[in-house]
Amino acid sequence: MELHVVQIENPNAYNLILGQSHFIKTVEDLHEVLAGSSPSLKFGLAFCESSGPALVRYSGNDAELIELAKKNALLLSAGHVFIIFLKDGFPINVLNAVKAVPEVCRIFCATANPLQVIVAETEQGRGVLGVIDGIKTKGVETEQDIQERKQLLRRFGYKL
Repeated sequence: MELHVVQIENPNAYNLILGQSHFIKTVEDLHEVLAGSSPSLKFGLAFCESSGPALVRYSGNDAELIELAKKNALLLSAGHVFIIFLKDGFPINVLNAVKAVPEVCRIFCATANPLQVIVAETEQGRGVLGVIDGIKTKGVETEQDIQERKQLLRRFGYKL
Protein backbone atom coordinates (compact mmCIF):
# COMPACT_ATOMS: atom_id res chain seq x y z
CA MET A 1 0.00 0.00 0.00
CA GLU A 2 1.16 3.51 -0.80
CA LEU A 3 -0.01 6.67 0.90
CA HIS A 4 -0.47 9.90 -1.05
CA VAL A 5 -1.23 13.44 0.05
CA VAL A 6 -3.46 15.07 -2.56
CA GLN A 7 -3.58 18.86 -2.32
CA ILE A 8 -7.01 20.06 -3.41
CA GLU A 9 -6.65 22.84 -5.95
CA ASN A 10 -8.90 25.71 -4.94
CA PRO A 11 -7.22 28.98 -6.00
CA ASN A 12 -10.24 31.17 -5.14
CA ALA A 13 -10.89 29.54 -1.75
CA TYR A 14 -14.40 28.43 -2.70
CA ASN A 15 -16.36 26.44 -0.17
CA LEU A 16 -16.37 22.75 -0.94
CA ILE A 17 -17.84 19.51 0.30
CA LEU A 18 -15.89 16.26 0.00
CA GLY A 19 -17.76 13.01 0.50
CA GLN A 20 -18.27 9.42 -0.54
CA SER A 21 -21.30 7.68 -2.00
CA HIS A 22 -21.98 4.33 -3.62
CA PHE A 23 -23.72 4.74 -6.96
CA ILE A 24 -23.48 6.64 -10.27
CA LYS A 25 -26.96 8.07 -9.56
CA THR A 26 -25.22 10.37 -7.06
CA VAL A 27 -24.34 12.91 -9.76
CA GLU A 28 -27.95 13.62 -10.72
CA ASP A 29 -29.28 13.42 -7.17
CA LEU A 30 -26.68 15.86 -5.82
CA HIS A 31 -27.35 18.21 -8.74
CA GLU A 32 -31.09 18.20 -7.96
CA VAL A 33 -30.51 18.82 -4.23
CA LEU A 34 -28.11 21.68 -4.85
CA ALA A 35 -30.16 23.31 -7.61
CA GLY A 36 -33.27 23.11 -5.44
CA SER A 37 -31.61 24.65 -2.39
CA SER A 38 -31.34 28.23 -3.67
CA PRO A 39 -31.85 29.95 -7.02
CA SER A 40 -28.62 31.91 -6.49
CA LEU A 41 -26.35 28.98 -5.56
CA LYS A 42 -23.63 28.25 -8.10
CA PHE A 43 -21.98 24.84 -7.98
CA GLY A 44 -19.90 22.27 -9.75
CA LEU A 45 -19.66 18.66 -8.69
CA ALA A 46 -17.69 15.62 -9.79
CA PHE A 47 -17.85 11.96 -8.80
CA CYS A 48 -15.22 9.23 -9.17
CA GLU A 49 -16.91 6.17 -10.63
CA SER A 50 -15.22 3.06 -9.22
CA SER A 51 -16.36 0.31 -11.57
CA GLY A 52 -16.99 -0.22 -15.28
CA PRO A 53 -15.48 2.65 -17.26
CA ALA A 54 -14.23 4.30 -13.99
CA LEU A 55 -14.78 7.84 -15.25
CA VAL A 56 -15.10 11.18 -13.51
CA ARG A 57 -18.81 11.96 -13.80
CA TYR A 58 -19.82 15.62 -13.37
CA SER A 59 -22.58 18.22 -13.34
CA GLY A 60 -23.34 21.72 -12.12
CA ASN A 61 -24.53 25.16 -13.13
CA ASP A 62 -21.23 27.09 -13.19
CA ALA A 63 -18.55 26.30 -15.78
CA GLU A 64 -15.61 27.38 -13.58
CA LEU A 65 -16.78 25.30 -10.62
CA ILE A 66 -17.50 22.28 -12.82
CA GLU A 67 -13.96 22.40 -14.22
CA LEU A 68 -12.51 22.75 -10.72
CA ALA A 69 -14.53 19.77 -9.50
CA LYS A 70 -13.52 17.60 -12.47
CA LYS A 71 -9.84 18.49 -12.05
CA ASN A 72 -9.80 17.68 -8.33
CA ALA A 73 -11.83 14.47 -8.71
CA LEU A 74 -9.28 13.25 -11.24
CA LEU A 75 -6.44 14.19 -8.85
CA LEU A 76 -8.13 12.12 -6.14
CA SER A 77 -9.15 9.19 -8.40
CA ALA A 78 -10.54 7.46 -5.30
CA GLY A 79 -13.52 5.13 -5.38
CA HIS A 80 -16.97 6.71 -5.18
CA VAL A 81 -15.60 10.01 -3.86
CA PHE A 82 -17.42 13.21 -4.81
CA ILE A 83 -16.42 16.84 -4.54
CA ILE A 84 -18.73 19.84 -4.71
CA PHE A 85 -17.55 23.44 -5.11
CA LEU A 86 -19.94 26.22 -4.09
CA LYS A 87 -20.27 29.91 -4.88
CA ASP A 88 -22.93 32.33 -3.57
CA GLY A 89 -23.79 29.93 -0.76
CA PHE A 90 -22.24 28.04 2.11
CA PRO A 91 -22.03 24.33 2.98
CA ILE A 92 -24.17 24.97 6.07
CA ASN A 93 -27.06 25.80 3.71
CA VAL A 94 -26.91 22.47 1.82
CA LEU A 95 -25.02 20.00 4.00
CA ASN A 96 -28.03 18.27 5.56
CA ALA A 97 -29.67 17.94 2.14
CA VAL A 98 -26.45 16.46 0.70
CA LYS A 99 -26.19 14.02 3.62
CA ALA A 100 -29.84 13.02 3.07
CA VAL A 101 -29.19 11.84 -0.51
CA PRO A 102 -29.77 8.07 -0.13
CA GLU A 103 -26.52 6.99 -1.77
CA VAL A 104 -24.28 9.38 0.23
CA CYS A 105 -22.32 7.29 2.74
CA ARG A 106 -20.17 9.94 4.42
CA ILE A 107 -18.94 13.49 4.37
CA PHE A 108 -15.21 13.92 4.92
CA CYS A 109 -15.33 17.70 5.26
CA ALA A 110 -16.97 20.96 4.28
CA THR A 111 -14.46 23.81 4.10
CA ALA A 112 -12.96 26.77 2.28
CA ASN A 113 -9.60 26.18 3.99
CA PRO A 114 -6.55 24.74 2.27
CA LEU A 115 -7.30 21.03 2.04
CA GLN A 116 -5.15 17.95 1.79
CA VAL A 117 -6.67 14.51 1.32
CA ILE A 118 -4.82 11.42 2.55
CA VAL A 119 -5.31 8.70 -0.06
CA ALA A 120 -4.26 5.06 0.20
CA GLU A 121 -3.47 3.16 -3.00
CA THR A 122 -3.37 -0.62 -3.39
CA GLU A 123 -3.27 -2.89 -6.43
CA GLN A 124 -7.11 -2.68 -6.50
CA GLY A 125 -7.51 1.08 -6.41
CA ARG A 126 -7.54 4.18 -4.22
CA GLY A 127 -9.50 5.26 -1.15
CA VAL A 128 -9.65 8.31 1.10
CA LEU A 129 -8.35 7.74 4.63
CA GLY A 130 -9.00 11.24 5.90
CA VAL A 131 -8.41 14.94 5.38
CA ILE A 132 -6.25 17.74 6.69
CA ASP A 133 -8.57 20.75 6.78
CA GLY A 134 -6.77 24.06 7.30
CA ILE A 135 -3.84 24.76 9.57
CA LYS A 136 -2.68 23.61 13.01
CA THR A 137 -4.44 25.19 16.00
CA LYS A 138 -2.46 28.13 17.42
CA GLY A 139 -4.07 28.54 20.84
CA VAL A 140 -7.30 29.23 22.71
CA GLU A 141 -9.54 32.20 21.91
CA THR A 142 -9.43 35.31 24.08
CA GLU A 143 -12.39 37.44 25.14
CA GLN A 144 -11.69 39.68 22.11
CA ASP A 145 -11.67 36.62 19.84
CA ILE A 146 -15.05 35.58 21.27
CA GLN A 147 -16.53 38.98 20.47
CA GLU A 148 -15.08 38.88 16.93
CA ARG A 149 -16.50 35.37 16.40
CA LYS A 150 -19.96 36.49 17.52
CA GLN A 151 -19.80 39.59 15.30
CA LEU A 152 -18.79 37.48 12.29
CA LEU A 153 -21.75 35.13 12.74
CA ARG A 154 -24.11 38.10 12.96
CA ARG A 155 -22.54 39.78 9.93
CA PHE A 156 -23.17 36.57 7.95
CA GLY A 157 -26.76 36.53 9.23
CA TYR A 158 -26.53 33.23 11.13
CA LYS A 159 -27.26 34.75 14.54
CA LEU A 160 -29.40 37.69 15.65
